[in-house]
Amino acid sequence: MAHADQPAARPSAAPGATAHHRLPPGGGLPHRRLALVAITTHGADIVRHLAASYRHDPDAPAVDVFYMKKHARGDEEGKGFRLFEGSVRRLLPDLFSRYDGLVLVISLGAVVRMIAPLLADKKTDPAVVVIDDRAEHVVSVLSGHLGGANVLTRDIARRLGARPVITTASDVQGTIAVDLFGRRFGWRLVNWDKVTPVSAAVVNGERIAVVQESGEPDWWEHPHPLPPNIAVYRSVREALAAGADAYLVVTHRLLDPDEEAVLENGVLYRPRSIVLGFGCNRGTSAAEIEGVICDTLAELRFSVDSVRNVATIDRKKDEPGLMTVCAKYGWPLETYTPAELNAVPIAHPSATVYRYTGAYGVSEPAAKRSANTETLVLEKKRCGNCTISVALVDYGPPRWGAPARGAARMGESAGKEGPR
Repeated sequence: MAHADQPAARPSAAPGATAHHRLPPGGGLPHRRLALVAITTHGADIVRHLAASYRHDPDAPAVDVFYMKKHARGDEEGKGFRLFEGSVRRLLPDLFSRYDGLVLVISLGAVVRMIAPLLADKKTDPAVVVIDDRAEHVVSVLSGHLGGANVLTRDIARRLGARPVITTASDVQGTIAVDLFGRRFGWRLVNWDKVTPVSAAVVNGERIAVVQESGEPDWWEHPHPLPPNIAVYRSVREALAAGADAYLVVTHRLLDPDEEAVLENGVLYRPRSIVLGFGCNRGTSAAEIEGVICDTLAELRFSVDSVRNVATIDRKKDEPGLMTVCAKYGWPLETYTPAELNAVPIAHPSATVYRYTGAYGVSEPAAKRSANTETLVLEKKRCGNCTISVALVDYGPPRWGAPARGAARMGESAGKEGPR
């Protein structure tokens, strides 16, 4: 039993977790752990029912249940439910810091008063959802977008047969949520200071330009067409020439000085759209590999934040320097067998590389295959112990019988160790 002054043991965070908010893997709830809290006997029934629903769902987050000791049924210890005594107000600060979603069967006004002193930042505050004592309404209270309270509200309402209550303007109007735009794809929002004015322009029906130079094209999630105040452009210069009141800019490029005016009232997103094909000598240092990558991106005026992954031959799957750099930046390392690389046409196949690796090239075909494209932005650059090729992801149908994006491809290759 947990007393309100002595809450239960702290749940362990998932490996690598640094904040409450994460990207949902392929959609669904973004939460890892929910706290379900009740202070009445009816509320205890509701959270018990909800907990059972989540625990029978393999894709649902972990849940912990808290309700007052006086409403105990006698089976709490076996089910892992936590009982507390005293005011729930004393329990909430600890739950607020340890869970990324709080579901409270408590009156809305009381919840607002209790959590007000706990609020820190919209990027880190947990989702807070309130359910009434008859489970008729589920209300998104805090962190509707970034914390996932809106999607959690809809999910809980579905499980309880209740009515979801969501008040964020972009959701109600069925338009773009600026702070969530592209988040399901992993797009990184760069300039948070512009989110509020651009969001206001979107929901107020002002002229909005969406500039998409790269990234996933299927970002519009609603069943109805784009609102008439939103226009889509293929380049920053095209959008600036047309004019708009606010801009949403999706690009892997560093903006030129004459393009930066777009960010005076614009939000910049970095899609994960760059693939780096890479080859190196055995034992090449992480410092050299990182230097080659960063220098190459700078020469191309590409943002390091838009790198999706590194691709190479399978014999490099355990290359220490390459693994270190990928781990530092959070880049997946995708690898391919020589046969998979040889299935991809390249401009200059090398008999020397084939003699050592069984593949006629490494960086070029790896970049093409991983990015699902037939063209390269940078065909191949040799620098010291490294070769690098750069491609932009093509989101069309998969080529070469391989998925356009997926887990690292591991396999065994024949042949003696060589330079690339």
